[in-house]
Amino acid sequence: MAVTASMVKELREATGAGMMDCKKALAETDGNMEEAIEFLRKKGMAGADKKAGRTAAEGVIAIAVSDDKTKAAIVEVNCETDFVAKGDDFKAFADEIAAIVLATGTVDIDALMNEKMANGQSIDEKRREMIGKIGENMAVRRVELVESNGTIGQYQHGEKIGVVVAMNGGDETLVRDVAMHVAAANPSAISADDVDQEMLEKERKFQIEQAQDSGKPAEIIEKMIDGRMRKYLQEITLLGQAFVKDPDQTVEKLLKASDASVSNFIRLEVGEGIEIEETNFADEVAAAAAAVKG
Repeated sequence: MAVTASMVKELREATGAGMMDCKKALAETDGNMEEAIEFLRKKGMAGADKKAGRTAAEGVIAIAVSDDKTKAAIVEVNCETDFVAKGDDFKAFADEIAAIVLATGTVDIDALMNEKMANGQSIDEKRREMIGKIGENMAVRRVELVESNGTIGQYQHGEKIGVVVAMNGGDETLVRDVAMHVAAANPSAISADDVDQEMLEKERKFQIEQAQDSGKPAEIIEKMIDGRMRKYLQEITLLGQAFVKDPDQTVEKLLKASDASVSNFIRLEVGEGIEIEETNFADEVAAAAAAVKG
């Protein structure tokens, strides 16, 4: 069967695939539209597997909060470039994943990939399809679910930083302000009691080494270390930090004034912890030219 322009147009509208890919799919399937759609789907999945090893350090943070403000899901979905991350389709994909996590409570990423989306596809099938269309690797990297006996607040700084806070007492304005503070100040824990002991010991060892170089007496060094550790704990804990909207008071004082407390918070930032291989653009161009020449 001859492949017509209207057939190619119809297939493009149905799949979002490129014109040449649609033309090839129709030619391969003798003009059968359903078979052509399946052909493109399989082609996209094969392409997704090939791109799986590529670093995806861009992306978005998506948040979904229950109507009663007692539960929230926050997810990080990655792609390779900021251009794709800003696309409506990619953001909608991430938003739907957050909504699915909220509805199902599934936080295991392997299990999450099998959850169904509104169109009947699994999340992984949709991910692979999007990779086939867009040509970039994509991944759901982190998933968190937060529940509260009080209320949940959220704050997003663009699409790159997202925060969810579980609070008892206070009101919507306070919990949002605290979430905004967490986004800006990036505390490691709520209070000194919650700080990772290994991290604390590492910092104390560093302070001891620094203090010993001062040549001061041991009793003075001990006091110096105690003071520095107190300051360190204030700087890295939510309750000890100066509130970003009013540095004259700590977050602890802010909460006490409203008889409120924070039971949990999650802060995700796109790409944090991902090692990005630095490449020289001129070398890349030279390598590409050499490959074409060869």
